[in-house]
Amino acid sequence: QVQLVESGGRLVQAGGSLRLSCAASGRTFSDYAVGWFRQAPGKEREFVGAISPSNFLAYADSVKGRFTISRDNAKNTVYLQMNSLKPEDTAVYYCAAGSRGLRIRGYEYDYWGQGTQVTVSS
Repeated sequence: QVQLVESGGRLVQAGGSLRLSCAASGRTFSDYAVGWFRQAPGKEREFVGAISPSNFLAYADSVKGRFTISRDNAKNTVYLQMNSLKPEDTAVYYCAAGSRGLRIRGYEYDYWGQGTQVTVSS
């Protein structure tokens, strides 16, 4: 019912900024919570942040103060603004949508995008 496509990933230097987009197709997802996750090679998938339908926000400690999530319901798009990027932010970034409210575990989400690669050089 919901298809998600991430975009915006690229190579960026440490200290730089990047904005990722999570666009929905098939139906609107303004009633869904949207989470951002990332996975680096050899590491487990980890929670980055999430936004609820009411625009409540949650962030992992590792990105708090640097990353910001927002949504534009008219465009069916959620954004992840990443500032002060560090090499350890390098990962494939995924967005996910779920109907259970704001959650931090991957299995609590219903729909997933294919991911977009973010590489931060030192």
